[in-house]
Amino acid sequence: MTVSLNKRKLMDKTAPNNSTSIINGQSSNILNWDDVRFSWAYPKYKKMLSNFWTPFEINMSQDMKHFPELSKDEKEAFLKIIGLLALLDSIQTDYAGKVADYLTDSSLNALMIILAQQEVIHNHSYSYVLSSLVSKQKQDEVFEFWRTEPILQKRNDFITDGYQAFAEQPSIDNLLKSIVFDVILEGLFFYSGFAFFYHLARNQKMVATSTMINYINRDEQLHVDLFVRIYKEVLAENPEYNTKELETFVYDTFKQAAHLEIEWARHIIGNKIDGILLQDVEDYIKFYANTRCKQLGYEKPYPNITKNPLRWIKAYEEVDLGKSDFFEQKSRQYTKVNYTDNGFDDL
Repeated sequence: MTVSLNKRKLMDKTAPNNSTSIINGQSSNILNWDDVRFSWAYPKYKKMLSNFWTPFEINMSQDMKHFPELSKDEKEAFLKIIGLLALLDSIQTDYAGKVADYLTDSSLNALMIILAQQEVIHNHSYSYVLSSLVSKQKQDEVFEFWRTEPILQKRNDFITDGYQAFAEQPSIDNLLKSIVFDVILEGLFFYSGFAFFYHLARNQKMVATSTMINYINRDEQLHVDLFVRIYKEVLAENPEYNTKELETFVYDTFKQAAHLEIEWARHIIGNKIDGILLQDVEDYIKFYANTRCKQLGYEKPYPNITKNPLRWIKAYEEVDLGKSDFFEQKSRQYTKVNYTDNGFDDL
């Protein structure tokens, strides 16, 4: 089943402001937040705005002192994970724009623009961190890892091939599948890297960098939720696409993604980083594969994984840092966490 998508018109005088459907519908393309199709769009807009931040807010002076003290393996992991994040966030900026072209509702187009801007900020943050810690030559080398690291290439090709199919043939089927790849990119592929940075922070290392990663992590959670909502709205308005074949695709794709993320974790973390067990990281990846499939409305690909094995990480993933003075920021290793709230550790 292949139904092409029509691009949203720049302006349509004959159409209502409130779009007639999420895709292939009619809309004037005039944005009136009090007259939009989806009631969740405006609260999402406010939440995304409230998350606004820039790398300039984060003082790197302490990290500049700590970076030379990291072990060789910690330095290698630090730089290679930054290189991974830089590539994936770069293509994410472009992907958001391509999806926005085909969303009929002007409010969703606005949310995609904000999402893309946040991805640009994420990429700037990686340059900001690296320029504070290493030479320009090393920074350039890190931004070339996507070309030179075979494991990174395989992971990145997995996502970019999924996006490319939608870019080259924008159909409903390819849009839905590309959103699955998006949820993997923003909701699974970053997470072993995030865990590494949070592990450093709980050991009072590279705390400023972990703060920036926390901001990025917080943004990505909102992005995942936005794309999950779009995915479900497309299926609700086009139920003929809600097939067993699509369910199988989601299940198989997440299994493959988890395998690639585990392969990367074995390569970059392995048993080289003191205090973080590779088996826990692998189970953490499977836990998030389960979480994202559940968000999309499907069964867990790893039913034996029911709890988050890195329970300490909640203090970093969900903390609201606000607008603190980063000159005085302390390590968050002593943050108290109630492990029973919000069902974070259970599926």
